[in-house]
Amino acid sequence: MNIDELRTKINETDAHILELLKERMSVAAQIGQYKKENRLPIFDKQREREILSRLTDGQPDELAGSIKTVFSTLFEVSRAYQASIISERSPLSLLLDKAIKNTPEAFPEKAVVACQGVEGAYSQTACDKLFSIPDIMYLNSFQKVFGAVDSGLCRYGILPLENSTAGSVNEVYDLMNQYSFYIVRSLKLRIQHTLLAPIGTKLSDIKEIFSHEQALSQCSSFLKTLTGVKITPCENTASAAKLASESGRTDIAVISSHDCADLYGLSVLSYGIQNTDSNYTRFICISKTPEIYPGANKTSLMLSLKHRPGALYYIIAKFNALGINLIKLESRPIPGRDFEFMFYFDIDAPICSDSLRLVISELEREAEMFDYLGSYQEI
Repeated sequence: MNIDELRTKINETDAHILELLKERMSVAAQIGQYKKENRLPIFDKQREREILSRLTDGQPDELAGSIKTVFSTLFEVSRAYQASIISERSPLSLLLDKAIKNTPEAFPEKAVVACQGVEGAYSQTACDKLFSIPDIMYLNSFQKVFGAVDSGLCRYGILPLENSTAGSVNEVYDLMNQYSFYIVRSLKLRIQHTLLAPIGTKLSDIKEIFSHEQALSQCSSFLKTLTGVKITPCENTASAAKLASESGRTDIAVISSHDCADLYGLSVLSYGIQNTDSNYTRFICISKTPEIYPGANKTSLMLSLKHRPGALYYIIAKFNALGINLIKLESRPIPGRDFEFMFYFDIDAPICSDSLRLVISELEREAEMFDYLGSYQEI
C-alpha cells in the first residue's frame, strides 16, 4: 500500500474511534448523573486501575505504554465531563463572580503600597509603573510587606517573584504559604545593574561589594572578574547604596540601579554589569481581597497533593485534557513534612473561560490543600 492508501485507512479508523468516543462519553454522562444522584465521588482510582490492567494485559511492552497514556487521558476527559454534570457552584466560584462584579473597570492610579527596601529599590520602580500616584510604605523585609497587606496597613504590596537569569525568589514563594492574599496585577521589569561607589573611589580600591543576593547572582559573570573582593549579601539593592553612602568607607561598592547614584550621592564605576541584557524580574501586586480587573488573562494557584505515585501527573493531565496552557510550575517543600511539596501554578487563560472554571473546581475538590491566588493581567 502506498502512503495515500495508508492515510485513507487511518482516516477510516479515526472515524470508527470517533463514533466509539461519542458513545463512551454519552455513557460517561449517564454515570456522572448517577454519581450526582447517589452522591458518589467522580474519581474511582481502583476502577481506572482495573481498566488499564485489563487493556494492557497480554499486550507487547511497546504498545502497553501507549495504551496506558491514551486511556489515562481519556479518563481525564471523562472525569472533566462528569464534573461539569455533577458540580454545583463552589464557594470559590461564588467568590470569583463577586470579585468580578465588585472590581472597578480601571486599575487604581493612587493607593498606599508596601515595598521592600528604601527609595531607589527596584520594587519602587515597579510600583511607579503600576500606579501613577503611589503612597509608598518602605519596609525592610518581604515578610513585612505580606504582613502590612494582611493587617490592612496598606491596600497593596509589591513583591519580586522571579528573575529571567537568577530564577525564582524562594523567600517570597515560601512566604506565600503563610499569608492570605490575592494577586491583582503583575509586571515584567527590565533590570539593568550598575556598580556604584562613594565619590573618589576607583575600581582598584574595592575590597567589598554589597547587594541583594538576587542582584549578585544576576551579575555573577562580572563578579568573577574581580579578585580579592569580598561579596556581602544584604536586604536590598537600594539599601546597599544607602549603606555605602553613609558608611564613610572608600573601599566598598554596591550593585544597584543607576537611579541610586543620584539619590545617594554615589559615582558610577561600571554600567550594565548584569550577565545578560535580557534581564527581567517579574513583580506581583498583592491585595487582601480579590480584585479581578477587565483583561485578566492569567491565574495563579497553589496546592499540595496526596503523597502517592502519579499525583502530579493527574493534575497536569487535567490542564492538557481541557486545552489549558500551563506556563509555570514551581515546587517548594512544605516545612515540617518530609518530602512533601506545595506546587505553584501559573495558568494562561481568561478567568471567564468555562474550561478554567471547571479545572479550578476540580482542583479545589481533589487537592489536599488548595489556594486560589488571583486572576490578573501582566504588563
